[in-house]
Amino acid sequence: MADTEEPQHFNSLAERIAALNKQPNFVEPKKKPPPPPPPSGATRLAARHTQQPQVTVSPPLNGHAQASPSSTPPARPVKKAPPVLPQRTNTASQPCRGASPPQLPRRDSEQVKESPALPPRRASTQSLAIRRNSNESVRSTISALSLNNTLSSDGRRLPPPLEEAILPPLPPSRKEREAAQAQDKESSRAAIASKIVKAPLLPTRSTPALPTRGGPPEGRPSLPPRLPSRPAQAHGAPDASNSVPTLPARRLPPPPANFVRTIPEVTGNTAGGTLADTAVAAPPPVPLASRPSAAQIDAVSAKSTAQQDSSCLICRDFSAPDGAATQYPPSVIDRGDPIGFLAHHLCGPFSSPTDKARAIFTWCHHNIDYDVAGFFAGCPARGTASETVFSGKAVCEGYARTFEAIAKRAGLECIVVGGHGKGFGFTPVKDGQPPPPRKASGHAWNAVKIDNGFWKLIDPCWGAGHLDGHSYKRAFNTQQFTMSNEHFGWRHFPEDSRYFYRDDHRVLSWEEYVMGPTRGERAMWYGNTLEEGISEWNSSPPQKRIQVHSGETVRFQFAKLCEHWTAERNGRGKPRLLMMNIHGVNGSKDDQVPLDTDGFWWWCDIPARDLGSPGQKVQLYGLNVLNGKDAMGITKQQFLKTKSSGGYSMSWVSIAEWELV
Repeated sequence: MADTEEPQHFNSLAERIAALNKQPNFVEPKKKPPPPPPPSGATRLAARHTQQPQVTVSPPLNGHAQASPSSTPPARPVKKAPPVLPQRTNTASQPCRGASPPQLPRRDSEQVKESPALPPRRASTQSLAIRRNSNESVRSTISALSLNNTLSSDGRRLPPPLEEAILPPLPPSRKEREAAQAQDKESSRAAIASKIVKAPLLPTRSTPALPTRGGPPEGRPSLPPRLPSRPAQAHGAPDASNSVPTLPARRLPPPPANFVRTIPEVTGNTAGGTLADTAVAAPPPVPLASRPSAAQIDAVSAKSTAQQDSSCLICRDFSAPDGAATQYPPSVIDRGDPIGFLAHHLCGPFSSPTDKARAIFTWCHHNIDYDVAGFFAGCPARGTASETVFSGKAVCEGYARTFEAIAKRAGLECIVVGGHGKGFGFTPVKDGQPPPPRKASGHAWNAVKIDNGFWKLIDPCWGAGHLDGHSYKRAFNTQQFTMSNEHFGWRHFPEDSRYFYRDDHRVLSWEEYVMGPTRGERAMWYGNTLEEGISEWNSSPPQKRIQVHSGETVRFQFAKLCEHWTAERNGRGKPRLLMMNIHGVNGSKDDQVPLDTDGFWWWCDIPARDLGSPGQKVQLYGLNVLNGKDAMGITKQQFLKTKSSGGYSMSWVSIAEWELV
């Protein structure tokens, strides 16, 4: 192998070129002028990359080309390196190695005229506050400080300072609202408590005092006293919130003859609180100057009467709906749509829901009879409301379904209520007997919404008539439409307890309903109590049996149906004289005792031994004829005068009855 030369290391391109020129097979080219001095920094690097070494290629050996230093072709002409471009202006901050290149002259388009020099800025005499972190806060602080002074240092007037924005107050939070509501409630309670005067509790026989052991335990407060019960609402009153004038306080009848009440009067030193039972002082004289005229009294009376008639069902004038109900018998009713025909003709002329319901109630009385044969045979007539209209036969459910169909077609809210009724076949529970098991079925009635959205309970079946033995007697009983829901509930027990509709929202138990308000048998009342204007629920004694040998004085006391009921306007004309028919000591002599009255109450006090002997009965009579003349309107004094004159004749009507034991 031929000797090879050791590789040489060159520090520059010129040394390498010189070494190549020393080789024997290298043809020395023409001498060129010496190269310019090497540039500094980047220029030197650029020149290094632009010049490439010349390599000779030997003929291919075994298909591969090899470089050989002994055989090299002539060198190629070397191209001149392009001039180095000057650095950009944005890189002037980064100095290059070596000397910086000269600046290029500006073009004509880039030459900008120099702007005139600005006057020197005056130094600010204002001291700024400590700058905050936010740029916006700094800006607002500077603007506020710069505008606070209305005059600058050279006397120029600055604009007025910018006032702070006036924002609406924030709404109160939930805690603040709750605290305010609690404070308002507490203040209202305190105001109401300061005005309320607690009524004293009255002793009752049904709540005897129970013995206690050592008083209440320590740390436990005693219970507050029980408040008096709320007064009952007047009959037929739809709602306590109605704008109806309040009725005057009811006049109580005088106490029995053997009871003398003393009225205490403050005498002497009032600070000491000494009371003495003395006579009542005379009332002060009535001022005549403020007395209203007769025309004013008549106007107020007429207005009050009209309002009472519209609010009280007992005294309301139902002549218009009752008259409309008599004009549409089944023979004139449209066969295609009988329910729609009746709803249009019975309820169309009236705007009041109460009058519409009354017209349907009265129509059932005139055109539907109780199916007595079917009832006693165990197969009563059952059909649709349209079939009942033309057949004229139904039992209690048929009455209720027919009323409901016509009422709903007329736009009234009405439902059928099922339950138990104290009608035909009911036997009152005798004293000492337990109540029968619960059986809230066998009867049906209606609940209809009348004026002021008041749900009224009515019974069109019992209002049309009643059973007399095994026969039916058609008799219009308006009490089944006018009586209050409280009194209605003592004879009707709904299967669903939601349908009592009492003003006090009380739900009676089955035992209370069966035993009645007297907890025993009631006195026997006949069907003419409504015509006489007497309320059987506000009478005394309420029990059926009276003990003769009790040694007490029996108070017979009765009240009118309502405060504004009058015999002339609501009854048969003049008021009838009421009297008690008794039998004397040991039943030896019959006698009639007339009752006193104050226009609302009737009463009389009779010793129990004068009523008669056990087994006999005493009755409440209404005088009808005296000495062959009509006795309507006769007074107690006139009756006693006729009775004391000697022979007389009279006839009466029975109203109520009691048994002597």
